[in-house]
Amino acid sequence: MLAIRRRGFLLTALGALAFPGTEMTLSPSRQFLRSTLWKWQRGTGLERFELLRDQEDWVLRGTILTWGKQEPAEARYQVLCDPDWRTKHVDVVLQEAGAKRSLKLNVQAGRWYENGQERQAVHGCIDVDLGWSPSTNTLPIRRLRLDVGKSSGPLTVAWVRFPEVTLEPLKQEYVRLAERRYLYKSRDATFKAELEVDNDGLVVKYEGLWERVRQAR
Repeated sequence: MLAIRRRGFLLTALGALAFPGTEMTLSPSRQFLRSTLWKWQRGTGLERFELLRDQEDWVLRGTILTWGKQEPAEARYQVLCDPDWRTKHVDVVLQEAGAKRSLKLNVQAGRWYENGQERQAVHGCIDVDLGWSPSTNTLPIRRLRLDVGKSSGPLTVAWVRFPEVTLEPLKQEYVRLAERRYLYKSRDATFKAELEVDNDGLVVKYEGLWERVRQAR
């Protein structure tokens, strides 16, 4: 009974963290599609994720609980994409050791604005990549719709580094190996990992980093 109560408390807490303020709250125009839970394979970490539609736009929203540099950390984010999965707006808030770091990104015709200031370093980028989450791999996967055996070629994305919550460009490439399997490369191919995805292009397993938590039967 105590284990059940603890599990219920954890799920309630995760749900509360995912809806902390007005910007992250489900508006009347938004339609909930699905949710999932990922766990980190390196170290301690869980992410509760939701996929929604806001009229024609896509919304990715998540809450991450893990360790930051030296203290437990909580990160919340929301990514708004157009119907073709091109990033339009990003909100990130991270709390650690009593400190709060936030990042607000707006994208207009390839120009990225960080907290109101234009960032030339990521000019022309289409996708955002959140370093602590596997969710944003879905953006290029859904946007590009690669045929099996095809490569995206070199991509430069707007990478949000954690736990610093800073923005910088990152070179990447995706190769579709099979119907639900991709090879991901970054940092001039010095980092490589295979990604298994589901029918929605959401990560099921990210080699060496994340894995979807499956419900116990």
